[in-house]
Amino acid sequence: MPLILCLASASSACLLLLLLALELQLGRAPRLGASGSQERPSGCSWLRILVPAYNEHDNITDCLGAIVAALPPDWPIELVVIDDASSDDTQALADSARLACLRTDLSWRVVQAGPRPGGERWSGKNWPASVGADLSWPGGDASSQWLLFLDADVRLRPGVIEAALQEACSQGSDLLTLAPRLECSCLAEWLVQPIVATLLGLGFPIRRSNDPDDPTAFAAGPFMLFRYSSYLAIGGHRGVASEVVEDLALARKIKQANLRLRYLLGVDLVDLQMYRSLAALWEGWTKNWFLGVDRNWFKAAGSVGVVLLLFAGPWVAAALLLLQQLLGGAVMPLTAITVGASLVLVLAIRLWSSWRFGTPIRFWWLSWLGAFLIAAIVPASIWKTTTGRGWTWRGRLLEG
Repeated sequence: MPLILCLASASSACLLLLLLALELQLGRAPRLGASGSQERPSGCSWLRILVPAYNEHDNITDCLGAIVAALPPDWPIELVVIDDASSDDTQALADSARLACLRTDLSWRVVQAGPRPGGERWSGKNWPASVGADLSWPGGDASSQWLLFLDADVRLRPGVIEAALQEACSQGSDLLTLAPRLECSCLAEWLVQPIVATLLGLGFPIRRSNDPDDPTAFAAGPFMLFRYSSYLAIGGHRGVASEVVEDLALARKIKQANLRLRYLLGVDLVDLQMYRSLAALWEGWTKNWFLGVDRNWFKAAGSVGVVLLLFAGPWVAAALLLLQQLLGGAVMPLTAITVGASLVLVLAIRLWSSWRFGTPIRFWWLSWLGAFLIAAIVPASIWKTTTGRGWTWRGRLLEG
């Protein structure tokens, strides 16, 4: 079989399987909808919302504004921003937002995380998250107190607080986490994030994560709602202090302790924009990718192969077919049809995402470029993670 037909056939078959798997695993996965009631569940005596922040000049004001707008009235809620020694004006902006807030029913603190303990390894936001969780509580007992950890690049929509707590209390959840809607602004995000969302959805199936008898566990770090007593039982962020991908580690600890993990789609209520430039995206994914596959070289190489076959293969086949035609070679109808079908299936994946999650199909024809960018990210992630060289987040060096 000619090379072009082989490549297009393999890509088409895998894309079709991917589309079916997406519909079965994500299209029909449980999702959280806005609550029709603002009544506080009896299992919640107090909610503390924690926003660890490090150099979040571009995000902190909008994040806090969205949180305040989403809060139900007259609930016992405390909002805590923990600044992790930012070198920009993150703390000043958080203080300004607090002073400008007109809600008198909201307890609000902006605190400094302070230096990390000497002789201990604390990665990423684990230290400020732990500092915020250790603050004294205004009231309630641990079994009815809840901690909601939010990243500063999250934007909440009204109704999400009520819905998340009502769901967690009714289901007896110890950790409820929501997969947010990924927002893209720069070209680099449009190239990479839709592919990454697809891989995450299939690599960490929601139904398996929700099955107490299945060891699969996943949590989306941007939105994690813990029952405080359960958070303490697994050691909290202190128990995963050295973990760079702490959300995955916390989810695994919850399941290992025979506690209840609840993982839902939150695309109707939580928005997330992770990166604003190619440089930020490169730094972020080269930090996390190899860790996300448990430092497994085989999984890392496999992820590159899968991405290239699915999202670059059809375009490479089309380019080779066009080149063959320009050079005067004969083009078999079956080859042309198969190449065309593979390109249609690439578009079908994005159309499915638009149908199910409202994701625009913008720049879908550049999926090949996104695939090649990921193919460059993965070996860079392996190098940084194993050597520690250039392994940073916002310029702050991480330890290997």
